[in-house]
Amino acid sequence: MTDVYLDSPPLTDEQRAVVEQPWDARVLVTAGAGAGKTHTLVRRLDALCGHEDPEEALQAAEILVLTFSRAAARELRERISRHGESARRVRARTFDAWAYEVLLQAHPDGEWGAVGFDERIAAATRAIEKGALESGDAVPPAHVVIDEVQDLLGERRELVEALLDRYQDTCGFTVVGDPAQSVYGFQIADPGERAAETGRFFDWLRSSYPDDLVELHLTENFRADTEEARVALAHGPRLQQLTDADEAATLYEELRDLLLAPANALGDLDDEFTLSGLRDLTDTCAILTRDNQEALVVSESLHAHGVEHRLRRPLEERPVPYWVAELLRRTEATGLTEDRFRALLAEIPLPYEPNVDALWTVLRRVARGPGRGVLDLDRLRRAVADGRFPDEASDPETARVVVSTVHRAKGLEFDRVVVLTPPTVAELHKRYEGELDLPAEARALYVAMTRVRQDLYHASPPELPLFRRAGHRRDGRRYLGSWRSYDRYGIVVEAGDVCRDDPPGPEAEAVDTQAYLLARVRPGQRVVLRRRHDLPMGETQSPPYALLHDGREIGEVSRQFREDLFQVQKVNRTWDPWWPDEIHDLRIDTLETVAGSTAAGANAGLGERGVWIAPRITGIGRFRRANNDEEQRA
Repeated sequence: MTDVYLDSPPLTDEQRAVVEQPWDARVLVTAGAGAGKTHTLVRRLDALCGHEDPEEALQAAEILVLTFSRAAARELRERISRHGESARRVRARTFDAWAYEVLLQAHPDGEWGAVGFDERIAAATRAIEKGALESGDAVPPAHVVIDEVQDLLGERRELVEALLDRYQDTCGFTVVGDPAQSVYGFQIADPGERAAETGRFFDWLRSSYPDDLVELHLTENFRADTEEARVALAHGPRLQQLTDADEAATLYEELRDLLLAPANALGDLDDEFTLSGLRDLTDTCAILTRDNQEALVVSESLHAHGVEHRLRRPLEERPVPYWVAELLRRTEATGLTEDRFRALLAEIPLPYEPNVDALWTVLRRVARGPGRGVLDLDRLRRAVADGRFPDEASDPETARVVVSTVHRAKGLEFDRVVVLTPPTVAELHKRYEGELDLPAEARALYVAMTRVRQDLYHASPPELPLFRRAGHRRDGRRYLGSWRSYDRYGIVVEAGDVCRDDPPGPEAEAVDTQAYLLARVRPGQRVVLRRRHDLPMGETQSPPYALLHDGREIGEVSRQFREDLFQVQKVNRTWDPWWPDEIHDLRIDTLETVAGSTAAGANAGLGERGVWIAPRITGIGRFRRANNDEEQRA
C-alpha cells in the first residue's frame, strides 16, 4: 500500500501490518498509550473502503465503528474527515447511540428514550440475537471496528460478543485495546465479578477464534514529546499482564515514585505562582483527580481564584447544544433548506466557529426531510426529546484547562498534565480496606501519567469535606456532612437538577429569560438556589427553589432535586426536615436545549414545539439562611 497522506505521518511497519489485513480478517491489536491507534484505524478504514480490487472493497454502510465516548467518536470522525480518502462516509458511533438505532429498527414503537443506558444495551443484545440487523433497511456489518476493548465489561461485552458470534461466518473485525489501561472495573460492585470481567473479552476472542485470530501489536509511542512525558511508558507491558495484588502494589509504588520526582513538583493548586501559570496558559492542561469529589473541590477552588476551566462531565450526561433550541424557535417552517439553515445558525451567538458543513450533514442524517436537501424540524425536535440527538453535533471542548477524573480523561491527551499526589499503598489499604483493587489502582495511575505530551506534574490534593450518600445507597445523592450522622451542610448538584418541563423564569417573562440566558449567562458564573416558600411539593419532596443569576430568576429546581433534598434532610423517621433558605457556591455548567411541555412553551410565547434553552448547574451547594452569610449547620 502506498502512502499518499502528505499531511499525516507515514505508517510504521507495525501499523501497516494492521492496515493491510483483508476485510474478513479477525484482528486483535494490542496498542500501548500514545501508539497512534486513531491514525492506524483511519488508515485501516480507508484500506477497507478503498481496496484496489473492487470485489474486496467495502461500502461505508457495511462497516460498524463503535467507541465508548463522544470525544473518541468525534476525534475519529475528525481524523477521517481530515486524512481519510475512501472512508469519508464511515460513521463512528458510541455504543449507546448504536444500540438505540438497533432498538428503533427492531421495536420502532418502544419508548427507548426513557430507558437507561444499560437497559438499552441489554435490549439491543437480545434484538441482535433475534436478527434485528437482518430485517427492513438494516445492513448486517461486514466489518466491525472497536477501540478500547479492554473496557468492554458486562452488558457492552455481551453486546459485542452477540454481534460477532451471530455474524462470525460473514463479518471480519479489527478490535484495539490495551489491558494496561483497563480502569472501569469499579463499575462492577462485586469484587468477585469484577475480577472475573478483567481480561474476559480478550479470553473470549482467543477461545472463539483459536485458528484465525490475528494478534498484532503497536509498541511505539507518538504522544510523549519529552523524557518527562515518557517516564511511565516502560511499565505498560508489565501492567498488561497484571493480576497479582503484591505485584500490583510494587508497580503502583514504582509509578508513584516516578511521578513524585522533585522535578515534577508543582506545589499547591492554590499557590499564586501556580494559579498565575494556569490563568496565562496557552496550551492544553488537564488536572487529573482520583474521583468525582476531588474534581468538584478542585474546580471550586479554581473558580474562586479566577481560573477559567471546565469540569469534565460523565460520558452519559450529554447536553444538546443551546443553538438547537434557537434554531427551532427562530422559524415556524416545518423544514429548512441548507441555505436557510446556514442563515439562521449565523444569527445565533456561539463561543466558537462551527463547522456548518459537518453539522448540516449530521442533522440531515437524523432528521431528513421529505424533499431533497431539506431538514425536517419536527424530526429534529423528536430527536432532542427522545435523547437521540447525534453526538457528532455536540459542542466541541474549547477550554484550555480541564479538571477531570482519570477515568473520564482516558483516551485523551494534553500538553500538560497535573496529577494530584496519589496515596501510598498503605493509605489505600486503610481507606478502602476489603474493597481495594490494587491492579486497578496501578492501571489508573499509569493512565493518568500517560495522558501528557510535554510536561508532567504532581500537586498536593485539596483537603476534602466529608461527602456522604443519602440513604446510604450506592447511587444516593451526595451531601456534605460530618462525623455526626445528623449534620447536613450542603448538597452536590447534578445534571438534571433544573426543571425541563416548563420554560425557565416566570411564565410572563419566558421570552425575555431566553434572551437573558443567551446574552448574559456563561459557564462558570455563580448562581444561587432560593427557597420560594415553606410548603413542600409532596410528601417526599422539599419546597421549590428558584435558580437565580445576578438576582434574576433563570430556572427552578426539578422534581428529582426536590426528592433528593428531602432524602438528604430526612435524617430519620422522627426527624422533621429543615429547608435551607438558600443554597450557595453553585456554578453554571452550560446552557442546553431541552424539550418539555408543548402547551407550556406555547403559553409562554416560545412557539409550538416545546423546546427552549435551560441552564445546567454544577458544584457543591452550601446551605445558608437568608440572613446569615455563614454556612448553615443543622
